Amino acid sequence: MVREFHGGGEMAKKSKRSKKTTKSSNRSKVTVKLVKKAKAASKSVPSLTPVVRSSSVRAHIVEGTRLFALAGRPTKEQFIQVYGPKGPKMTWAQRAKAGVDAKHFQEALKVKS
Repeated sequence: MVREFHGGGEMAKKSKRSKKTTKSSNRSKVTVKLVKKAKAASKSVPSLTPVVRSSSVRAHIVEGTRLFALAGRPTKEQFIQVYGPKGPKMTWAQRAKAGVDAKHFQEALKVKS
């Protein structure tokens, strides 16, 4: 008795899921475990109170941001080009004492470059 194959009526269809979804890698399991441990550790730490700044400190931050915008939002490299290696760490008052205030920063940058 010989059986003949006449189409797919008798065969079960394969699932349409790809190998990636059926395979599970050990690497993804490890990262999931690490994330869960990190979350558990952060839950045990008491929540920190937000930083409350005084009005004078906030005023200084606002003034520094205003001067930064007035100077044309310079990059760290531009600060170094105009003021030297200490330029990015200087305050705007120190930069003004160095000879270039925020208002004239772009002009000084054109001269230096």
